[in-house]
Amino acid sequence: MKFFAIFLLVLCFGACSAFHKSDAFAIDPATFLSTLDAAHPRLMMKDAELSTLKKQYETDETLKRYVADVLARADKDMEKPMLAHKLIGPRLLSVSRVCLDRMYSLGFAWRWTGDEKYAEKAKENLLAVCAFPDWNPSHFLDTGEMSHAVGIGYDWLFHYLDEKTREQIKAGLIKHGMIPGCKAYTEKEAWWVKSEFNWNQVCNSGLLIGALAIAETDSEYARVIVPHAVKSLPLALASYAPDGVWMEGPGYWHYATRYTAYGLSALNTALGTDFGLSAIEGLSVTGLFPIYATGPTGLYLNYADSGEKSRRGPMPCLFWLARAYKNPLLADAEHDILKDKKAEPEHLVWYVPPSGQKSRALDLDRYFKSNVPIAVFRSAWDDPDALFVGVKGGYNKVNHGHLDLGNFEMDALGVRWARDLGSEDYNLPGYWNGEKDGKRWSYYRLRSLSHNVPLLGGKDQDVEGVAGFVKTGEGTSRSFVVVDLTSAYNEFTSGTMRGVALVGDRKAVLVRDEFTLTKPCEIVWGMTTDAEIALQKGGKAELSLDGKKLIACVLSPKGAEFEVESAEQKKPEKPNKGVKRLLVRLPTGENKTSVAVLLSPVWKDAQSVSSIELKPLDKW
Repeated sequence: MKFFAIFLLVLCFGACSAFHKSDAFAIDPATFLSTLDAAHPRLMMKDAELSTLKKQYETDETLKRYVADVLARADKDMEKPMLAHKLIGPRLLSVSRVCLDRMYSLGFAWRWTGDEKYAEKAKENLLAVCAFPDWNPSHFLDTGEMSHAVGIGYDWLFHYLDEKTREQIKAGLIKHGMIPGCKAYTEKEAWWVKSEFNWNQVCNSGLLIGALAIAETDSEYARVIVPHAVKSLPLALASYAPDGVWMEGPGYWHYATRYTAYGLSALNTALGTDFGLSAIEGLSVTGLFPIYATGPTGLYLNYADSGEKSRRGPMPCLFWLARAYKNPLLADAEHDILKDKKAEPEHLVWYVPPSGQKSRALDLDRYFKSNVPIAVFRSAWDDPDALFVGVKGGYNKVNHGHLDLGNFEMDALGVRWARDLGSEDYNLPGYWNGEKDGKRWSYYRLRSLSHNVPLLGGKDQDVEGVAGFVKTGEGTSRSFVVVDLTSAYNEFTSGTMRGVALVGDRKAVLVRDEFTLTKPCEIVWGMTTDAEIALQKGGKAELSLDGKKLIACVLSPKGAEFEVESAEQKKPEKPNKGVKRLLVRLPTGENKTSVAVLLSPVWKDAQSVSSIELKPLDKW
């Protein structure tokens, strides 16, 4: 095994020296370990930082509650069955993640209390996974996360483990994590090494954490993995530019950013530097993205493969971002979430106390530039009944993407009226075939006809479609965005534009679509909702949900009426039980056709907005 690793290192030196001269983030494999902290623990939280936290604990009531949460979590982990090598579909990922969670909770509990029961249970888990036949490198996320878990466990429990046990754990980490990792970089380069998306951060950071954990005794792995990971990570970190949006949506933002925090934190604590990675554009402001992309209901602007009704939960990486970029607003936002949620171990690793300052002003409107731009508007912060609407552009073939350019979602009166159904079962046949005629686009939840977008000629949007924001207006009583959807519908139109605006002094939402048809086709305007729908003559519908009401009105074309259809599906797809589609169907659109729909919540102390001045989009 040692010979194989040295052989890999020799191969790697040539590759590393090649990019050393040209790559901005290249590091010298021969020298970068000169700054390695040879002591343990050296990953994420050293003993000095733990000592500081314990002193802070004496007077910080918030910290006391968080520590209690994590110790209670560790106590539960003590009672759980031992980990087993069990695949779900092609993945061992759930086992890797459980192992990771246990290493942080049990490891922290051991370091905080000194109670050996926690260390002993963590050791048993480590020995179990290191005895696995493999960590499923065919789905390399599993290997990356397990390398992280075992690296942290080995490092944090180092002084508890006897020499024989250390060698057993280290041998498992090398066999199942480090050697496959080195192969992924130096033999047939793994696809994720050049990816712009979450696999990049997870695999690179997981591997470098494992390599740094054993670097003082088995440095050949770190000399291969760390330089390659530092070279690869900027490809994904560049996706945060210019202002922090994550193209795979807010759900995957957390996964990608958590692993960004793990990787950069480990580099800094083990080597004293992250080699400039934290200075990449967009990272310093990305913590604002999940805050703005969360509606008053707590639900995300739920695009890409986010889970159904995905909502913002605890995100310890906001503490890391607050620390790294000296932005207490991010930490305060996380403390607000933790008022009724349990803290996680990483909240303690990267702990930032509440600032004690009054809430900092956040803009009501925010336009995030990106390859997948979003615009979000709301009537107020800190009001669970506030009006909120979010709109997305981008490109349909983005990783985890759906055929949903121009999709909007809407909250008001404490409920979500216009919704996204979320992801399908990842194990369905062909789910990851996103080519032009790929099986992915046959599943209802991923198709245009399940989203809040137009349908032309009964067809989904073009898989190759791209949509940019051509005009925005923020900070007024009529904030808006105009999206150019032309390439998504180019079979039928020479121009397709969508405008979404807050109107009536931010009390209602207007959605206006304009089409320049190149051939006759049916046009269907659609919105997916959990509400009960009562149709009324004159192009009106009353939506009812959780005791609240919303009035929908067709403003254009005159004489158009609403229809309702079910969004329910048969197995093996998810059932979407009770979900409906509110539709406006125009059997044959004219050359210049506009569909305008007003969505007006019935507010407690005011009548719903029933009429507005309807302007064409070029006058917005």
